[in-house]
Amino acid sequence: MTLYAPPPTTRVFGIDPGLTRCGLGIVEGVPGRPPAMVAVGVVRTNADQHIADRLLAIEEEIERWLTEYRPDAVAVERVFSQHNVRTVMGTAQAGAVAIVCAARRGLPVALHTPSEVKAAVTGSGRADKEQVTVMVMRLLRMTDRPRPADAADALALAICHLWRAPALKVRRTTLNAGPVNAGPVNTGPVNTGPMRTGPVSGGQASASPVAAAPVVGGTA
Repeated sequence: MTLYAPPPTTRVFGIDPGLTRCGLGIVEGVPGRPPAMVAVGVVRTNADQHIADRLLAIEEEIERWLTEYRPDAVAVERVFSQHNVRTVMGTAQAGAVAIVCAARRGLPVALHTPSEVKAAVTGSGRADKEQVTVMVMRLLRMTDRPRPADAADALALAICHLWRAPALKVRRTTLNAGPVNAGPVNTGPVNTGPMRTGPVSGGQASASPVAAAPVVGGTA
């Protein structure tokens, strides 16, 4: 008799990077089932602070969360092009801090685009922030809206990775395996022998070998 063993739960730390507000959210569950929320919050830094101090504050808070909640994986939003280059730079810097924090502890890190997160949570890659927040609240059975929106985005990132992780693992394994080398196929020479045909009604056909003259200087 084989007993059913439920799949182990996975705890994912979602991080929506940003300098002014860096969203943090942790969920726990198994792929294909509604997860449970573990924690949600946001790191705030002042625009008047030096960039080094702001990044240090984000790093310290992420480290505190990693120590307290011990996630199995970290999901960070992939930075995409925007018109405001300064905003993109700040987001990328905060995202890099999150990646380094996870790597320092040997945790797997995944990057997901906003459209991937929206599609995973709402079913549409073009959903707006309100739709994402509503679906996050429904999936996590939350009665209070996570605020600010960066916190909801962090939870959505964690849910996205929790559900997409098995497919990503299979894809990564397939890519690492590389192409299959079947080796050379040696068929050897084919000896067809002389070709002869039997009598044909109304006459007789005979096929004889044709000798080709050697080609010299490009002319036959």
